[in-house]
Amino acid sequence: MKKAVMANDQAAIDLARRMKEHLESRGYEVDYLGTTTPESIDYPDMAEKAVEEFRRGGYEFGVLLCGTGIGISLSANKMKGIRCALPQNAYAAEMAKRHNNANFIAFGGRVEYTEKPESILDAFIDAGFEGGRHQRRIDKMMALEGK
Repeated sequence: MKKAVMANDQAAIDLARRMKEHLESRGYEVDYLGTTTPESIDYPDMAEKAVEEFRRGGYEFGVLLCGTGIGISLSANKMKGIRCALPQNAYAAEMAKRHNNANFIAFGGRVEYTEKPESILDAFIDAGFEGGRHQRRIDKMMALEGK
């Protein structure tokens, strides 16, 4: 079975629920590590939790959610080997996978999207990495870690 890992803070509970249900409807097993209560929780902790689980293996990708998606994606991108995209639409989500081989995608629970977030997630899932010159660029990008 296809697997994804997901985590969120309190600002994205509703969207996380929707995204989890959507992934399950597409045949994914979702390891949900996020919060379901309104008490404040720090999004860097949620990013770390999801990335650590992702590194255990067996996951196609991860989904992270906070109020804007910004803080949790920045947090994830601080961790070695992670390329977390924060796309604003389906085209950007598709390109995040095709050109950057993103292994995480982030969303904002308080963001008013012009497209359904589920459609953005679908574009990410359905895209394939193109390799070639894009791999060279990813290698350069990942070489920046720790500088």
